[in-house]
Amino acid sequence: MSTELAIEAVRFDEKGLVPAIVQDADTKEVLMMAYMNEESLLKSISSGETWFWSRSRGELWNKGATSGNVQSIVSLKYDCDGDTLLVLVNPKGPACHTGENSCFFRELSGVNQARAYVSGTGEAGAEVQAGSRFDVLAELERVISEREKERPEGAYTTYLFDKGVDKILKKIGEEASETIIAAKNKDNQELRLEVSDLIYHLLVLLEERKLPLDEIMQELSLRHERPRRD
Repeated sequence: MSTELAIEAVRFDEKGLVPAIVQDADTKEVLMMAYMNEESLLKSISSGETWFWSRSRGELWNKGATSGNVQSIVSLKYDCDGDTLLVLVNPKGPACHTGENSCFFRELSGVNQARAYVSGTGEAGAEVQAGSRFDVLAELERVISEREKERPEGAYTTYLFDKGVDKILKKIGEEASETIIAAKNKDNQELRLEVSDLIYHLLVLLEERKLPLDEIMQELSLRHERPRRD
């Protein structure tokens, strides 16, 4: 199929975008999901590397241009409706900016308990422990600490630590601005992504400054316990 016919087969949404699922061609692991517009799709086809469209920044971005974790395209497929792309790649390094191989490394806590409750096989009133929803912060702090010590080549977190505090602060500023834009646009899906990026970069900063997350939690607890004026 020619490039022109391939583009015609893709159904872009009202914003001119189509979701693109990126999968490792060898392991079949799903690495990430991003959006393409017609221009980024054409650049992906012509360059043989993944290009996407950033909805928050309003610009094209080449995966791995900064970190070196480029993705060489093996094949590009579209689903039966033509409204979703499947990009099979040979990745050079991790896909996730946290340094994880895949962006899908977190598991929803309590899924098994909820399934058991709905199916009637669990105890009535079974609930996920309140603290479990914050476990990911402790795990992320641990992973970032490991990255700082081991500095694995090609990891985005390694890149941040190598560049130093000025680069980390710049990224925090960028993510804070993108969070504001997402909130102003009333786009909760984008806001969720940008807040997650902001929290990650803040945790990198805390590690760089050797300020444990526990001390932040203690400070928040102290503020909560202080007498209120209202």
